[in-house]
Amino acid sequence: KCVEVRTSPHGATHRVFLGFSTAAMKKPAEALDLEEIIDKCVEVRTSKPGKLVQIAEGQLKALCTAARDVFLSQSALLELEAPLKICGDVHGQYHDLLRIFEYGGVPPASN
Repeated sequence: KCVEVRTSPHGATHRVFLGFSTAAMKKPAEALDLEEIIDKCVEVRTSKPGKLVQIAEGQLKALCTAARDVFLSQSALLELEAPLKICGDVHGQYHDLLRIFEYGGVPPASN
């Protein structure tokens, strides 16, 4: 199995494939290691598009479960503090998202 994340540096469409290790597929549910997932995803920012990022299926499932819990616990109306940076939807363009974080700062350090 693999998940495809489309990237678009300089207008070209490229693909990053997130591979699942087969050893991790046999393990029971595991604890989420968010820092490790973030580190692995950010590593590709300096690589050519198409670089493989190995993330265990159990980690991806744990990440999706945690994200779902956060979304369900939050109100649809957000009260935010100024100053505030607003950007548009990146439509799955991973390199565009990394560029936005470079210019505007990474949450929660930037609002």
